[in-house]
Amino acid sequence: MSDSLVLMTQDARGVVRITLNDPQRFNALSSEMLTDLQAALDAVAKNGQARVVVLAAEGKAFCAGHNLKDMAAHSKLAYYQQLFAQCSRMMLSIQKLPVPVIARVQGIATAAGCQLVAQCDLAVASSEARFATSGIQYGLFCSTPSVPLVRNMPIKQSMEMLLTGDFIDAQTAMHYGLLNRVANPDELEAAVEALVAAIVTKPRIAIQMGKELVYRQREMGLEPAYQLAGQTMAINMMDTDAQEGAQAFAQKRKPQWR
Repeated sequence: MSDSLVLMTQDARGVVRITLNDPQRFNALSSEMLTDLQAALDAVAKNGQARVVVLAAEGKAFCAGHNLKDMAAHSKLAYYQQLFAQCSRMMLSIQKLPVPVIARVQGIATAAGCQLVAQCDLAVASSEARFATSGIQYGLFCSTPSVPLVRNMPIKQSMEMLLTGDFIDAQTAMHYGLLNRVANPDELEAAVEALVAAIVTKPRIAIQMGKELVYRQREMGLEPAYQLAGQTMAINMMDTDAQEGAQAFAQKRKPQWR
């Protein structure tokens, strides 16, 4: 197995697989892990051939969040500020990518690991996966994980997770809106692939514009959101693939994307 904390591969379709590779430490988001993960995301952002990212992990845990042992060993405000700023930049990079990011969750996702799942555009989990914002159990409210959590789940359910630190199972996480799909462990890869296959057949520019629009309009009031959405659709319609799609619909044939 490679010693790299983050592994990255790409197939012929443009499907990039980024894998957290520190199973001994439950793929904790150390500063080193965050640096390597940021580098992988930055590479995808510059990759014009990328179509979708699958964020996976080695070992029993998807991601256990920040390493509390490391944090206890560096009891200085400046260290904590730098660590959480580094983590927030990485999380925002996922949203800013021009392609969708799918979390492939095979095990537990706690604290900033749960945040990582919530930050991804889509998430598929094994039925054996569990989720918690567990910082409160150790005297630390999961403030940064709360940001994407409350944008995925209803506020009452989010607050219960944040205030108790208790685990929820995969089916509950899907019911709350944290996940798209839950699959048996031996069917997890197939469930992820089903989403991947549905995305890579669509025009890249429409996906890129749509992803950006969804996150921008979510933070707006209703009227400016409609204004932005209408302008985005008008610009999207000028794209060659959108014109081809309209012609194909009119001619009752399958579109031929660029």
